[in-house]
Amino acid sequence: MPVMSHSDIQPASAPALACSSAIALSTIGARAWLVEAPGGFDLSAQRRIWSLARLLQADEAVEALIPGVTNLLVLFRHIPEDEAAVRASLHAAWDQAQAISPQGKLIEIPVYYGGEHATDLDAVCRHTGFSAREVVRRHHQSEYTVFALGSAPGFGYLHGLDPQLATPRKKVPSLSMLKGTVTIGGAQAGVSALTGPNGWNAIGFAELEVFDPMAESPALMAPGDRIRFLAQRIEL
Repeated sequence: MPVMSHSDIQPASAPALACSSAIALSTIGARAWLVEAPGGFDLSAQRRIWSLARLLQADEAVEALIPGVTNLLVLFRHIPEDEAAVRASLHAAWDQAQAISPQGKLIEIPVYYGGEHATDLDAVCRHTGFSAREVVRRHHQSEYTVFALGSAPGFGYLHGLDPQLATPRKKVPSLSMLKGTVTIGGAQAGVSALTGPNGWNAIGFAELEVFDPMAESPALMAPGDRIRFLAQRIEL
């Protein structure tokens, strides 16, 4: 079963298919395929994933599309009969996908940096070699892009962290990190959506609801939104 109708996407030529073979394709169950973009945690790759999702929306064979961090889960309505055709069509769609920049909203988040909730700020300082004040400065002077929502309702994976602030996630997670905690996890930044276990590094706290199930739009963030952290208070 082809992924796209022939009117939407033409099969890729051999050279194009070879070029696009850098994407990784894998199956999850009988009806779902995961498309992983080549490269790392990269904004251009994410923009192309958004473009691919937009292309595949027109395919009646597709039941659902779930964009992730530089990947896209494609769920078909029925089990595809021809695996080779699915692979060829997904490669062809990727070749056609041009990076797009969604016109997301700007969200400004006031943050209390340091203090009792910044339980991992010292660990970030030790890993990066920066002072606490420099970590805070670099964190709030960046602008972030929401790549995807996941892990917990409303949680946004944020791209844009100063690469020199990247700090590995903790081997032993905090058991009860408060929702609203501002965190660093590897090369990503985030704001915890729920109170509970969390392996990201806490450097501050924001008094806001990342997810409100009673709101007209339950999630504060959406893919493509831009995030600015404002240093409302710094306690070091």
